[in-house]
Amino acid sequence: MGRTAGEGRNMPKVIAEIGCNHRGDMETAKEMIRMAAVFCKANVVKFQKRNNRELLTPEQYNAPHPNSENSYGRTYGEHREHLEFSVEQHRELKAYCGEFNIEYVSSVWDMTSAMEIASLSPCMIKIPSAVNNNFTMLKWLCENYEGEMHVSTGMTSRAEIDGIVDFFADRGRGGDVVLYSCTSGYPVPFEDVCLLEISRLKERYRGVVKAIGFSGHHLGIAVDIAAFTLGAEWIERHFTLDRTWKGTDHAASLEPDGLRRLVRDLGAAGKALSYKQKDFLDIELRQREKLKYRECR
Repeated sequence: MGRTAGEGRNMPKVIAEIGCNHRGDMETAKEMIRMAAVFCKANVVKFQKRNNRELLTPEQYNAPHPNSENSYGRTYGEHREHLEFSVEQHRELKAYCGEFNIEYVSSVWDMTSAMEIASLSPCMIKIPSAVNNNFTMLKWLCENYEGEMHVSTGMTSRAEIDGIVDFFADRGRGGDVVLYSCTSGYPVPFEDVCLLEISRLKERYRGVVKAIGFSGHHLGIAVDIAAFTLGAEWIERHFTLDRTWKGTDHAASLEPDGLRRLVRDLGAAGKALSYKQKDFLDIELRQREKLKYRECR
């Protein structure tokens, strides 16, 4: 999606975050891959991997879902297990992505999941906001995974973000980190998106991390265009086939036509974000000859 100098800024890459919006069904997951790749023209689809017994305490695992209408099981643990794909299923999804020329990515929520997803050698691994302080997992990834590590910063203080970036930099991996401006909420009201954090992250970590991205949980697509103009090189949005489906993430997700329009509008913005290369563009010359005021002498 890149463009040459003078033709507009380099385009951001768009991540369609499927997450667990597949409802635990492989055929739905594959349909979402096809839709994201063929109809929406996204660059990446992102899933998630959790080892629920490792991630949750027994009390959390056996507690009822906090919103029973969104639950796929009798307990929160059963709900999460219903939505979980095995590593072999993830391998199958990654291969399926290859058939449609779209990148497969997964977030990892615990050490076991990090090891499993790393074994698939994806081009990047996503670190969710909730576990960006799991330094045991981050250390293992730094030492055993060679791809990019994309880190969200929702519900993370500025001091904590400094510590995370320093952690990667101290291990010689800062150049493999993409840091995402993010507000954790589903959905997030516009006044809480705080887009100028993109500018702050770019200024503070310039030359330390590889790039800055934006992970949005808001409604609509206008905010993402603004994020791009502020310098976000990656735009991540939750993706669903139907926002009315059962589950907590669907309401803050884009349906296929919304994601398609986002990719289209980012393309238009990318073409427009340039300087004039000469005083009069070719398109202006005829208009100048016809319309430009000439003072009689």
